[in-house]
Amino acid sequence: MQQKEAFDDIKELSVSDTFDKLSTSAGGLTGEEAEKRLEKYGYNEITEKKVNPFLKLFSYFWGPIPWMIEIAAALSVVIQHWADFWIITALLLVNAVVGFWQEHKAENAIELLKKRLSLNAKVLRDGKWQVVPSRELVPGDIVRVRLGDIVPADIKLVEGDYVQVDESALTGESLPVEKHAVDVAYASSIIKQGEITAVVYATAMNTYFGKTAELVEVAKTESHFQKAVIKIGDYLIVLAAFLVILIFMVAMFRHERLLETLQFALVLIVASIPVALPAVLSVTMAVGAAALARKKAIVSKLAAIEEMAGMDVLCSDKTGTMTQNRLTLAEPAPFSGYSKEAVILLGALASREEDQDPIDIAILNSAKTLPIKINKYRVTAFTPFDPVHKRTEASICDTEGNTFKVSKGAPQVILSLAANAAQIADAVNQKVLEVAEKGYRALGVARTNKKKEEEWEFVGIIPLYDPPREDSAETLRIAQVMGVQVKMVTGDHAAIAKETAKLINLGTNILPATSLVDKKDSETQRLVEEADGFAEVYPEHKYCIVECLQAKNHIVGMTGDGVNDAPALKKADVGIAVESATDAARSAADIVLTLPGLSVIIDAIRESRKIFQRMNSYAIYRITETIRVLLFMTLAILIFNFYPVTALMIVLLALLNDLPIMTIAFDNVKYSAKPEKWNMWVVLGIATVLGIAGVISTFGIFYIGEEILHLTRECIQPFIYLKLSVAGHLTLFVTRTRGPFWSIRPAKILLSAVILTQMVATLIVVYGILLPPIGWTLALFVWAYALAWFIVNDYVKRAAYDIFEHREIIFHK
Repeated sequence: MQQKEAFDDIKELSVSDTFDKLSTSAGGLTGEEAEKRLEKYGYNEITEKKVNPFLKLFSYFWGPIPWMIEIAAALSVVIQHWADFWIITALLLVNAVVGFWQEHKAENAIELLKKRLSLNAKVLRDGKWQVVPSRELVPGDIVRVRLGDIVPADIKLVEGDYVQVDESALTGESLPVEKHAVDVAYASSIIKQGEITAVVYATAMNTYFGKTAELVEVAKTESHFQKAVIKIGDYLIVLAAFLVILIFMVAMFRHERLLETLQFALVLIVASIPVALPAVLSVTMAVGAAALARKKAIVSKLAAIEEMAGMDVLCSDKTGTMTQNRLTLAEPAPFSGYSKEAVILLGALASREEDQDPIDIAILNSAKTLPIKINKYRVTAFTPFDPVHKRTEASICDTEGNTFKVSKGAPQVILSLAANAAQIADAVNQKVLEVAEKGYRALGVARTNKKKEEEWEFVGIIPLYDPPREDSAETLRIAQVMGVQVKMVTGDHAAIAKETAKLINLGTNILPATSLVDKKDSETQRLVEEADGFAEVYPEHKYCIVECLQAKNHIVGMTGDGVNDAPALKKADVGIAVESATDAARSAADIVLTLPGLSVIIDAIRESRKIFQRMNSYAIYRITETIRVLLFMTLAILIFNFYPVTALMIVLLALLNDLPIMTIAFDNVKYSAKPEKWNMWVVLGIATVLGIAGVISTFGIFYIGEEILHLTRECIQPFIYLKLSVAGHLTLFVTRTRGPFWSIRPAKILLSAVILTQMVATLIVVYGILLPPIGWTLALFVWAYALAWFIVNDYVKRAAYDIFEHREIIFHK
């Protein structure tokens, strides 16, 4: 059950007003009141909608191409062609099972979000502290969180000094956030330092975390691959329906038997169905997925391969994706005659490794490279950082027995210690401002004077930042060359985002996410499209950014590593979880990288464009063959009242031509320098032209067989069948290139599969296996005729590309 009250204004309320709003007190709830609220609000856990696997499997029997196959199966039952029925049904089941297994993955993003919630919580009930399962927390509960705890719900801090909270998995911020009483902390963030009492104000799906889960749940996108298959199916359905209606009209005019006409309709429909189209395309993508896996990119959704080939905008998370998610020292700014090395050394002496503070770790790691080793000094006393004094302090003794103190912290606090603060204040403030403009965090370092132990000297400033990955700049450059615009999307401040953008040669038009709020959709879409990146972003902003780009007809990729990226990863056409991604992000993504950084994305884009070329080649080939057989058969029955091929021959064509054609998944291709997309105008146009050319060539051999060679009608059928089979596979070698057929050498496995299957087809007709025999002489003549037309078709293809692509350019202008 959802919470009925809206507690969004809790953040702005005082502690006392918060207690009033939540109807609770500093003494906590009673057990009885907690039970009532639990019944009212429900358990503090993320819920998900279950999808019936049988319904999911059933969906693969729904759509234009499955409908066509099902109609053919039904017609074969009506006229009792049981062999055809079982073959057609088997093909239908193969399509469904391949699609189901290839696309099926556990929709467990929300389940993984649930696992990140704390298992137990320390709560004040009935006036005493007790440990209860986190799922039983309700708004109004008083809880206690400390170092190492996962925050169990959205809470408002009410009593205690301060805590440092790691929210990187939620907001993308690379540094722990310091929070005090009256601040709020979000469910699933981690307490890195301190201890504090808080009051729960939101649980389950009403938390910041839960709203992220809801966005994951509603993010659905239909792939361009699915749309392309549907368009191909629609085109063939219309064509087949028109020809069947035409045949029935002619049959009624000729007073032919309805059963015979129905039988022809069955053959025509079987011929019109690209039964192997979804399976071949799926297998092509599955083989491509295996190739991507070898390049360290794991594909969990096959259609994402085709989407990546057409991706023209990549929205990339900054922290942990473009950057290393690791604090690093920039060049120190020394004062008072100290060296840069001395600033780092003294800063390291004012740090303590066991606290595991990210800033201390960064400084200590940098100090390890210094010629003077830190282990030559001994820390005799250490005062850790606290939010009141805003600095650390250590008493040091060197190897000669000299003692002094060092301190590091907020620059203004450290400056106030210095005896000459007035003289150097302007210079220090100027340097702090320069560091801040770059989005860096500045730390001041001071030590006591060697001669006057009670007098402090300002040693220098240490800038800290999250450095870019070494390969980020080159990766982004290559992506842009390949036609992919990259946009940074981060939860960090705009200044940090702009500085990182400069370092990796990305544009610096970085907009704060708030600039997208309360604007017209068209204006928001324009801003999103023109921006180089976005800062101070929350999950709903990322989701909106992807949605706006998709509304402008972009194919959008989204990379990320945190829980906050999960909704946008799922909404994007291509969701890419990087190597350091959380389980929730990996589950929501379509592609998971197993190497750090973005460089592997370039390999994935290249590979996906190769896969797309193979899919595009096969689609043109399959539509060409369907049109060729449909038109030829229809015209033959209309003009000559003759069935040129039987239903068995159609099935043999499907088996011998489509099943081995799956080897196209291994074909040699050249990837495009620009994003790929399904251009149905060109695909259907080229296929139609080649299909008509095929009809002309088939009628040519029909004429030769009947008028010149004087073959019987019984002999003409296998004669034409062999021509359709051989010429069909040769058509593939025409469609696999845009230039001359010899411009790209075919893969050995594809060439071998074609030769083998056509030898089988030849032997069938030569020796009369299942079909009437025609002998070697006629078979060799068919091969010579088909090869001659293969050369002609290659010229026809190139001319057709010139016409259709040129016309498309004019149309778009």
